[in-house]
Amino acid sequence: MNKKFIRTFIFCFIFLFLFQITSGITTNILVKAASNENVKLNSLAKSMVVIETTNNTVLYSKNENLKLPMASTTKIVTALTVIENCEDLDKIVTIPTNATNVEGSSIYLKKDEKYTIKELLYGLMLQSGNDAAMALALEIGNGSIENFAQLMNDTAKNCGVENSNFVTPHGLDAKDHYTTANDLAIITSKALKNSVFKEIVSSKIYKLETNEFRKGRVFINKNKLLSSLEGCIGVKTGYTSKAGRCLVSACERDGMQVVCVVLNCRPMFEESLELINKAFSEYKKYDILPSYKFVTDVSVEDGKSSSLRLYNKKGFSVVSTEKDIDKYSVIYSYSKNVKAPIKKDEVLGRVEIYFDKTLIFSEDLCSIEKVDSIDTNDKIKNILDKW
Repeated sequence: MNKKFIRTFIFCFIFLFLFQITSGITTNILVKAASNENVKLNSLAKSMVVIETTNNTVLYSKNENLKLPMASTTKIVTALTVIENCEDLDKIVTIPTNATNVEGSSIYLKKDEKYTIKELLYGLMLQSGNDAAMALALEIGNGSIENFAQLMNDTAKNCGVENSNFVTPHGLDAKDHYTTANDLAIITSKALKNSVFKEIVSSKIYKLETNEFRKGRVFINKNKLLSSLEGCIGVKTGYTSKAGRCLVSACERDGMQVVCVVLNCRPMFEESLELINKAFSEYKKYDILPSYKFVTDVSVEDGKSSSLRLYNKKGFSVVSTEKDIDKYSVIYSYSKNVKAPIKKDEVLGRVEIYFDKTLIFSEDLCSIEKVDSIDTNDKIKNILDKW
């Protein structure tokens, strides 16, 4: 057997071996993607999720509960923590030394300059200033980054998430600093309910006026989707070498609000735009049961009024594809005849909403007004009138 034949044989063997390994890996990825019912397109993100914020309904997802570093998207939690723990956003902050010359993106704060907390929040969320993050954390954390980090973790828990841990206010790579796409989406969903937070993250530009302590400047929002995506209202970009490119986006159209999170995604803007547009093309928001809806009249026995109206206080909305909306059903339970006296808002029935055969919502049916009982003379008169 000559050497040329042996080399050819070895080469073919190695090629076939590597082909088998590669084929196996590809198959595993496809099976994993196919097993996730929420994934409806290929995603280049290491982790991603798209939710609709009414009930934080997951529309699409991939590895959404994987714990990952999240770079400057951390600042969503920083901003919400500051807003919720500060009584006066117009309070003046004197910049300490520890908030200057911070690594990474910056708004170039100088020692002893003076800013309001709200101005620093704009620098934090539009320009992604790590120095602004430090200044805010030291102010709200009473001079301690550790104290502020604890407040951040409290903020996250109050949003109902449990798979995140925060140790820095800016998101630079640090041990035990992580979140998940799902957690970050839920936190953002809550943050957007705060009018100040929403105002800041949806701003394309913010102008600082010159004063005796600093020069004026302009903060430009780094989120390109604010200019390229219809209905975009923010929220935050992020990048470190460990976290990769990260983006949290939010968009509103036709009464529906969507939050998209992509972590470690090279084409973060392109993928987020595609995911959000897909969500609005495939899903709509349906008011299955409007709030304070008049339901029906019931008859009242021995009352000064012969009938009474019932209503539900809480409503229920869902985000659904057109093909699934017919799977929802509304069932009312109440007596058609009640006996006076009846108090206002007295519970007289129940409304239940089912998806297929699964109960997903229930609410009391209450009386809109009170109905007093008729007295003895009125009862006698009624009897005589009927007789």
